[in-house]
Amino acid sequence: MTSLSIKDVPSETADRLRDRAARNFRSLQGELLAIIEAAANDDRGQLSPPAPLARLNLTALRPRPAPKTVEQIAAELRELFPAPAQTAQRSVDIVRELRDSR
Repeated sequence: MTSLSIKDVPSETADRLRDRAARNFRSLQGELLAIIEAAANDDRGQLSPPAPLARLNLTALRPRPAPKTVEQIAAELRELFPAPAQTAQRSVDIVRELRDSR
């Protein structure tokens, strides 16, 4: 197996490559190898042009909201379900009723 090295990569380019690797759930090394393999397997011997905008998944580029804390999730659930259902039948009672009806 051969090792390759790229020197003097601008910091901005390296940061964008790290971000791309994270979006694709790869290490930086894995992402670079995927890019090189795609370029090497291209029949025309050149990089493919960018995909048309209609085919791009722009939702992946939107910033994601900050994750919620456990307390925030619990507060939202308390608003949706203020009190446990008192009239609901317990599952164990339903199973017993079905079993005894046979």
